[in-house]
Amino acid sequence: MTTLDLAPKRRRLFDGMPLGIVISLGWLALVVVVAVFADLFAPAHYTTQDLTARFRPPILFGGNLQHVLGTDHLGRDVLSRIIYALRTSILIAVLGTLIGAIGGTLMGLAAGRMRGIFDLLVMMMTDIQTAMPSLLIAIAFLAFFGNSIPLFIVLVSLEGWERYARLARGQVISEQSADYVKAVEALGAGPRRIVFRHLLPNIAAALVVQATLNFPGTILLETSLSFLGLGIQPPGTSLGLMLGEGRNYLLNAWWIAVLPGIVIFMTTLTMSLFGDWLRDRLDPTIEREG
Repeated sequence: MTTLDLAPKRRRLFDGMPLGIVISLGWLALVVVVAVFADLFAPAHYTTQDLTARFRPPILFGGNLQHVLGTDHLGRDVLSRIIYALRTSILIAVLGTLIGAIGGTLMGLAAGRMRGIFDLLVMMMTDIQTAMPSLLIAIAFLAFFGNSIPLFIVLVSLEGWERYARLARGQVISEQSADYVKAVEALGAGPRRIVFRHLLPNIAAALVVQATLNFPGTILLETSLSFLGLGIQPPGTSLGLMLGEGRNYLLNAWWIAVLPGIVIFMTTLTMSLFGDWLRDRLDPTIEREG
């Protein structure tokens, strides 16, 4: 005797993934692998100079196999510099995103749970942050306090923290009236247990989606500051710094700036596409065919 399974089938997250999202995930996976194992993939160190090989073009434009993507004004291998720059930019963007996400989420959780004066102060801070561009804030701080990697990462983390705070606050206020929250409160659970053991897991999916959508903006903030000479300083390297160094040679050595720009474009585009797709998959209010 057989029984009918009347329970709705749970669709897996990656079922029916579009080709564009598969390509995006492939690019992002490649970026992460190359950034982590930069020492293995780079054909030379990013500071190695060879003045006799200045402005060598990429291999498809008359170059050779020794410098597949050409060389810059100091004879440094462009491919090696992009690989190491990718490691620096991704590391700063990841740390900045995590710091902003954790700080904004904690402030939003506290504001939504405590309400009152603290809630008003947090919302006032988010309004101020929204009204003032993160780039201008970062430029002002770097101008007054100088350039250092820890300060630079903290300033990059200012990109979008208010979105996490608003999202977490709104979700907590909405979830506090749910039956499961009232049940655990009746059982004597304290505020900390309610927030971190019950409320936070239920809003984690929305916060993860927000992080994927915010990550491209963090990368662009880092590259913008480095492009302006306020971020990573030589002899270090980052994608933004390579753009800044290559802008003076666009007419006779375009690859110095264009190739890092393509990497920035592809990374931010694919992460944005993946974030949009992930939001659609995890949002229960969006109707899907089938």
